[in-house]
Amino acid sequence: MNVVASTVVLSITDPGSSSRFFTTHLGYREVLADEESVVLVRDDAAPDVLLRQRDLELPPGPRAVGALVSFAVTGIAAEYERLRRAGANLTVPLRREPWGELLLELTDPNGVVVRLTEWIPPAGR
Repeated sequence: MNVVASTVVLSITDPGSSSRFFTTHLGYREVLADEESVVLVRDDAAPDVLLRQRDLELPPGPRAVGALVSFAVTGIAAEYERLRRAGANLTVPLRREPWGELLLELTDPNGVVVRLTEWIPPAGR
């Protein structure tokens, strides 16, 4: 098998607000939108994102569980400052983990958590 592309599908209550979040803060652009869904892409290795209107008639279940999307990035310190200045909802400030990772988290209006990580040598190595 050879994976040639990937898409993260998020079932949420308001695709429009998540689309604005991803395009404003994470460099995505809309390539397709209708009343129930939005497709977002970037020109790098990030997966495409499909934001789908969650069916409010369905009983609670896996679709009602929160989602976390994680991106490995470079230049995370500069991204943190850019996001902070832009007023993004930073829910975990930039921090260094002992196993060799800088990370931060921001949360979109639908509760989707986006984690940005940059891998660095662990402290003391």
